[in-house]
Amino acid sequence: MKAAPKLTLISSLFVALALPAMAGVTVNSPVNSASVSSPFSLSAIATSCSSQSVTAMGYSFDNSPDTTIVNASTIETSVGASAGSHTLHVKAWGNKGASCVTDVGITVGGSGNGNGGGLSIPSNAVSVSAIQTMGDWHAEKDSGTGSGYASGEMSMASSPSHGGTARKFSTSYANYGGERYDISFGDDTTSTNFLYDGWVYLASPSNSIANVEMDMNQVMSNGQTVIFGFQCDGWNGTWDYTKNAGTPEKPKDVWVKSGASCNPHNWSTNTWHHVQVTYSRDDSGNVTYKSAWLDGVESAINATVPSAFALGWSPALLTNLQVDGATSGSSSSTVYLDDLIIYRW
Repeated sequence: MKAAPKLTLISSLFVALALPAMAGVTVNSPVNSASVSSPFSLSAIATSCSSQSVTAMGYSFDNSPDTTIVNASTIETSVGASAGSHTLHVKAWGNKGASCVTDVGITVGGSGNGNGGGLSIPSNAVSVSAIQTMGDWHAEKDSGTGSGYASGEMSMASSPSHGGTARKFSTSYANYGGERYDISFGDDTTSTNFLYDGWVYLASPSNSIANVEMDMNQVMSNGQTVIFGFQCDGWNGTWDYTKNAGTPEKPKDVWVKSGASCNPHNWSTNTWHHVQVTYSRDDSGNVTYKSAWLDGVESAINATVPSAFALGWSPALLTNLQVDGATSGSSSSTVYLDDLIIYRW
């Protein structure tokens, strides 16, 4: 994202010498010269900048003109970066135009797949990246949310963005309705292992959001469709997954609460959150949900359930983003999705 203010870089040494304690930008994590994996946790605070009240903070890397801006005086987020040595510029802006920057040198490890958290992707994996930028997304009310009302609009956004181009989902709902947004991004009937890897941003206010659902569907070689349903559940405060409680021919799709905690009401607003979900299936469509990662923190799921449906679909790979309302009255929300990659092998 392009920075609105014009910045003058100030070295961390200059900040330390010229400003009193806790003035300017204080970076708590990572420390200077740290070795980190991607994504890493960025924790910073700025109580003042050149004696001015801080109205916004942000960060950028190396000589990039792109700055990710956080409209707050603190940053608590997960940041992705490519392997190698980088200078992380952590910035603050005062209410009268002052700018302050602290530079932190880091080395990002190159082991694994660069996603951090111990995730590993084999060399033969196939990936489809930037799925949020594809042009054939559709929106429709999810009938599974009952008689509630929902409608949605989509657009592309360069601000806010995590990687440059995010998809914006503007949803209106009433009586606990939910809107589903979906895209078909290919077909593959034989892959059995998957990693969903995306960045999600909840614009403030987000208290009207009940659930954030991130699914994938795959048609197998036998013609049945496997539903990999997964959501952060604001009603129960858990990661949930779906299973077929019936048979493929007479299916009954139900949600199952895992023992792992997740609640979108606890997600910081106006901040990018890294969501990664790993799962696999067998030839009968039994799905094993392995782990969910939120901002680099793993929640083990380790549950195997039947999830094959005889829907009569042609071969397809499809992913959904769904937003459900949390109120009986009318409300709305804005959610952004960026850097969505799905790996399969």
